[in-house]
Amino acid sequence: MAVSVMTFGCRLNAVESEVIRREAEAAGLADTIVVNTCAVTAEAVRQARQSIRRARRENPGARVVVTGCAAQIDPDAFAGMAEVDLVLGNAEKLKREAWADIARDAPDFGLSAAEKVRVDDIMSVRETAAHLVDGMEGRTRAFVQVQNGCDHRCTFCIIPFGRGPSRSVPMGAVVDEIARIAAAGTAEVVLTGVDLTAYGRDLPGGPSLGRLVRTILRRVPALGRLRLSSIDSVEIDAELMAALAEEERLMPHLHLSLQAGDDLILKRMKRRHLAADAVASCAEIRRVRPDVVFGADLIAGFPTETAAMFENTLAHVEDCGLTFLHVFPYSPRPGTPAARMPQVAPAVARERAARLRAAGAARLARHLAGEVGRTRNVLIESDVLGRTEQFTPTVIHGGRPGAVVAARITGHDDGRLHAEAA
Repeated sequence: MAVSVMTFGCRLNAVESEVIRREAEAAGLADTIVVNTCAVTAEAVRQARQSIRRARRENPGARVVVTGCAAQIDPDAFAGMAEVDLVLGNAEKLKREAWADIARDAPDFGLSAAEKVRVDDIMSVRETAAHLVDGMEGRTRAFVQVQNGCDHRCTFCIIPFGRGPSRSVPMGAVVDEIARIAAAGTAEVVLTGVDLTAYGRDLPGGPSLGRLVRTILRRVPALGRLRLSSIDSVEIDAELMAALAEEERLMPHLHLSLQAGDDLILKRMKRRHLAADAVASCAEIRRVRPDVVFGADLIAGFPTETAAMFENTLAHVEDCGLTFLHVFPYSPRPGTPAARMPQVAPAVARERAARLRAAGAARLARHLAGEVGRTRNVLIESDVLGRTEQFTPTVIHGGRPGAVVAARITGHDDGRLHAEAA
């Protein structure tokens, strides 16, 4: 076995796992399992610990290195596990020299719990580098990390303490890397970050995410498709709105960090918008880009949430016109203000989450039905699956992975479209 990376959590973690694999293998590591953890929920942490124990049982001769947000926030808890050989911080996990040090020290593993921890103060990190991953998801698209960290303090969220302050990759470095991969023939690039709409605030001149997008599309004409990962809809700047209106190569799919649709809950979450702000943002985006499709993160059962408050969030699905939902029953995270608020019974939170998911499934079914008969440009990901401009999964046969083909939508089932090359 060479280097195996187990990934939990967000798309950014998935991107970073590929960087980890690349750097660890370049350092000459072998027989090593890296567990890249998530801290967004208690369940994510539990699953990571469970997977660490299973990995050790199934690979008794391998080294186990634990990293990611959960490891950054509570390194001692993982260092105290007998199955763990080393705990690596979130900043360190992306550094070539850190993996070179691990490769050099590997024969000496068998450290005490205190010696296992290689985690620095994430709050002292002020810069980030562009981390490009060529061809994740079937080698059809590339992901570029342009921002990391978060300066906000939502009351439910522990992630700023795992990721550190917001920091951006300079535009020139981003454009150069995207130009390189576009020249190599990759059809689609996805910009990723923890708080993507905060891009540029820490850079000289304060360039916005919209300016970055417009600069990429202007300076890299060979790039066919540009996509954004999760964003805060109410922080979309004027240049990004103009890009959505004018740039066909900017894909009409936005995943929004909404979290709730009730004003009092949003205030208690310490979010930066009210429900009407989100509805207005979605309406304006749809006005300038009628073919846009929205996804969203929503939390069910946030502390103090009453039945009426939940109904407001449920109505938000229709009010904002959401199609792809990521629904989370609220999970208290120690050290966050929300964990000290009056809690909603877990069974009630689960029931509300199920209702939200059902509403999302109904919206998705309407979207799929509305696509039948249309012609979409599908990025082929495998022999049988691709994605439309709206990121809708599409069953299509005969295309070459990595190619973009015009296809007529013929039907749908199981949350997917069916299409034939036009």
